[in-house]
Amino acid sequence: MTDLSTRHPNPAVNLLAFTEPQMTRFVQTQRWPAYRAKQILRWLHQRRIRTITDMTDLSMHDRLILSRSAFIGRSADVTVFRSQDGTRKFLLKLDDDMTIESVLIPDEDRLTLCVSTQVGCMLDCGFCLTGQMGLKRNLKLNEIMDQVLTAQDLLTPEERMTNLVFMGMGEPLANLDVLKAAVAAITNSPWGLGWSRRRITVSTAGLASRLSEVAAMGVNLAISLNATTEEQRRELMPAAAEIASLKSLLAACRRYPLPPHRRLTFEYVLLAGVNDHPTDARRLVQLLRPIQCKVNLIPFNEFPGSRFRRPSEHDVLRFQSALRNAGLDAFVRKSRGRDVFGACGQLGEISGDRSPITLTAIETRC
Repeated sequence: MTDLSTRHPNPAVNLLAFTEPQMTRFVQTQRWPAYRAKQILRWLHQRRIRTITDMTDLSMHDRLILSRSAFIGRSADVTVFRSQDGTRKFLLKLDDDMTIESVLIPDEDRLTLCVSTQVGCMLDCGFCLTGQMGLKRNLKLNEIMDQVLTAQDLLTPEERMTNLVFMGMGEPLANLDVLKAAVAAITNSPWGLGWSRRRITVSTAGLASRLSEVAAMGVNLAISLNATTEEQRRELMPAAAEIASLKSLLAACRRYPLPPHRRLTFEYVLLAGVNDHPTDARRLVQLLRPIQCKVNLIPFNEFPGSRFRRPSEHDVLRFQSALRNAGLDAFVRKSRGRDVFGACGQLGEISGDRSPITLTAIETRC
């Protein structure tokens, strides 16, 4: 069957970029019944179609009309890199030829998708490759949703994603309106993906003034802390430190309205000889003591050109023990996908004077 969505050379709107209110208004302009908005949204999100032709409960005439004014913006250029540990990194090419990355991480009974919200990042954290790119632009709603839908398309019949984290490229709270729209689509049951908000986590490098917006979304919050003094924060995360000091960030965390039986997560990237000393562990305990939380310790994942190094396993376990002995729940996060540069802090382009990387085990190219 001919794809009707290709008949119009310059379709005006990308249907996947619409929120429900926007789709409702669009349907009204077509003089269609109101129920058609949810009908189209279901096709896009629950059935993950890529062409308007596949909307088989619309008449051929209506599909032809729709194809003249709209299209479905799904990436046709996706490369999948498979790590030896089973992690898969997806490289999606966008309409403007920029690329973004998302990562599917298996861990026992969990299968977590790490999603990007920006091309590059507005922050310049020195231990993160994405931060070295600078900010190219914010992602649009369709570009965030395409990451989720594409990952679902590439699952095996036995696989099911259990968790979703906005911890990929970019600072999620710097693209707040689009983040909210994506969470709404992912959690909506009548036409969206129907995920529980408890299975979604938003990570921030410290936009303290916007933490309440995460609370309103009802998802989990993770704070990328990485420093125990103001000086250390300015050295490691200069842009984030300028937006919010360590003191103001932790004050916002103490005010955060946690639901019953929920905790904040603090992420702490351990950098050899920089922030992994026993004194750092003691300061971290004092900073977090009043907060209902857990700590994820992330041994630095090295990338070409970085001045930082990964600490030894002994130093990582020593740091963890110091936190646990003081009563904090502290976990060492496994580094997954390092051989395909898919681990925490490794997403982004490597160029300039950095050594080239060789990505192995290319699994799929769509």
